[in-house]
Amino acid sequence: MAWVLKMDDASIESGLVHDFDASLSGIGQELGAGAYSMSDVLALPIFKQEDSSLPPESETKNTPFQYVLCAATSPAVKLHDETLTYLNQGQSYEVRMLDNRKQEELPELNNKMVKSIVRVVFHDRRLQYTEHQQLEGWKWNRPGDRLLDIDIPMSVGIVEPKTHPSQLNAAEFLWDLNKRSSVFVQVHCISTEFTPRKHGGEKGVPFRIQFDTFAQGESGEYTEHLHSASCQIKVFKPKGADRKQKTDREKMEKRSPQEKEKYQPSYDTTILSECSPWPDAYVSPNQAATPSFTSTPLSTYTTSSVPDSDSSSPNHPADPGSLGNSEQLSATASIQDAQKWLLKNRFNSYTRLFTHFSGSDLLKLTRDDLVQICGPADGIRLFNALKSRSVRPRLTVYVCQESLLESPLLESPLLESPLLERHSTNENGEHSISSSLHVYHALYLEELTAAELIRKMACVCSLPLGTINQVYRQGPTGIHILLSDQMVYNLPDESCFLISTVKDELGEGLHLILK
Repeated sequence: MAWVLKMDDASIESGLVHDFDASLSGIGQELGAGAYSMSDVLALPIFKQEDSSLPPESETKNTPFQYVLCAATSPAVKLHDETLTYLNQGQSYEVRMLDNRKQEELPELNNKMVKSIVRVVFHDRRLQYTEHQQLEGWKWNRPGDRLLDIDIPMSVGIVEPKTHPSQLNAAEFLWDLNKRSSVFVQVHCISTEFTPRKHGGEKGVPFRIQFDTFAQGESGEYTEHLHSASCQIKVFKPKGADRKQKTDREKMEKRSPQEKEKYQPSYDTTILSECSPWPDAYVSPNQAATPSFTSTPLSTYTTSSVPDSDSSSPNHPADPGSLGNSEQLSATASIQDAQKWLLKNRFNSYTRLFTHFSGSDLLKLTRDDLVQICGPADGIRLFNALKSRSVRPRLTVYVCQESLLESPLLESPLLESPLLERHSTNENGEHSISSSLHVYHALYLEELTAAELIRKMACVCSLPLGTINQVYRQGPTGIHILLSDQMVYNLPDESCFLISTVKDELGEGLHLILK
């Protein structure tokens, strides 16, 4: 038996439409009302086919100027982190400078020149605090070299390029907004030069390349700040940047697709991001005065401190090499007094850094604060100075100078000793005692050598060191024992001596006798 179902055409069409509507009824329900947007769809993996040579949209927002470093960014940088670009030491890299103004924006710059200062600076804040000391240490190790140079023959559209001997990390130039302009820069310092050497293989510190652009003011000088931008870089020895870029790319290729989504792609060029102007950007390298830092690198600072007042008298100036407690900084000291204290205690390099610090501000800084700001060596030294922690000398000797006699050495037993108590007998046979005051000076020895003791005695006695021929110590029965390193090594601490000075047989030099 066969059943035949007969339906007219209208019924069939109505059923198909109903089934099709039902099959579409669930689409979009998971997104919820108002949650659906085109950006969500475009974010799906199947739509991720953007050109890797273009930077993210956030980095291409409209700014008056744009600077493009022609070097690829690293692929090993996570999303939302700042880009990182590897450069080779001494290689010329093009930076394109673009006039990005809108039609009515800054019309006063039309047909005008602007000035840009390009500089390489530290990325880490700790190194920014000690930039001058770090750069001076680099200069000490590489005399005559610069950290940053402009490759003038390769540059296009720039005029009046200038550098200054006191600013090894900066250069300036003028460029025309109406012409294509590119400057080629060379960075000569490598990132590992500023890394503390421990066991080898340490990571290098990151730098920044920063551009600060200025317009010409009423005075004719380019002092009106217009725009600043910078990017993060690391500098390697020649060809090292290429190897590092290849290593990062190979590491990323080994990651799973899910892990790769956490990292930003590598771009063929690096767009400098807008930033605040460099603190001293308003003073060009050509106008800058010589910075107030010394030419001594950090590693050469000594730990000797200023001698105390007990080591000197009005007639005998203090020995600058002797050790004592420097004047303690008071919590009530003004900013000017704090600056003087820093200079007196050989912290000249940090006076600019602590320009607005009073005595109270400096004393509030912890040991960790000072180490982070000044580095381990000077940070600990400044902390000890603020807390009046002096190093205990190895030997303390007290000396008092007698008057100079014309007698030769053989007659030295006849020298009159300035005793504190002098005994005499008058014509009537009466015995009397007179006393006189003698001032002793403290000598602090860090080295237990005869040369160290002689040098400090010469300073106390105001005698030229070259005029002292021999130094003797008066022994039993008035004999004279030649001063030696072994004798100084075995002297008891806080020994007291009277110093007699006599001319030698020829009358050209002096002998010192310790009693």
